[in-house]
Amino acid sequence: MSLNSIFQYFVPKDRKVFFPLFEQASGNLVVMSNVLIEALNTADLKKREELYNQIDKLENFGDELTHQIYLELSKNFITPFDREDITQLTNAIDDVADYIQGSVNRMSLYKVEKITQPIIKLAELILLGSIEIDKAVKELSDLKNVRHIADSCIRINSIENQADDVFDRAVADLFLYEKDAVELIKYKEVLAALETATDMCEDVANVLETILVKNA
Repeated sequence: MSLNSIFQYFVPKDRKVFFPLFEQASGNLVVMSNVLIEALNTADLKKREELYNQIDKLENFGDELTHQIYLELSKNFITPFDREDITQLTNAIDDVADYIQGSVNRMSLYKVEKITQPIIKLAELILLGSIEIDKAVKELSDLKNVRHIADSCIRINSIENQADDVFDRAVADLFLYEKDAVELIKYKEVLAALETATDMCEDVANVLETILVKNA
């Protein structure tokens, strides 16, 4: 019997609860991103606000999942991979959700009614990043398809680079063409929050890559 098989014998069965929680959290990012794009593409301001509120509720659900993962960490001595990595992965996923919600809060509070193409493009990149996170997280439970996880991490890094380009061009255009200083600040804040959400996606990818290296 291999050493891994011996350890598996002593691993509590409820350790497997971590993976469904991770998958719910990553899936929640995909739902939040889709709702964000739906909100940005509607001209009905009342409906947009309702969709913003839906994102708030989804972020709260994500917080509940984060709390549940921490609770499981306190209950289980043996975990699927390093406790530190579980904590970092949980926090990184939660950070993506926080910045999606933060972007929405800025648009709502600042009364941003005109949705520009850079805002929509950044939201689309957040969705693409969230989809890749969800794909990778679903491969974590057995680590048989390490290449799939690595490929998703590479795509997330590429998505973040694209978001940097969109943000830089959008801010440059604001300084060139926006004459109202208040409007300039409002849109720059919204763009920055959206771009940071893609940075947080890259943070998730970095944690996933660390897990791969440690469990190779």
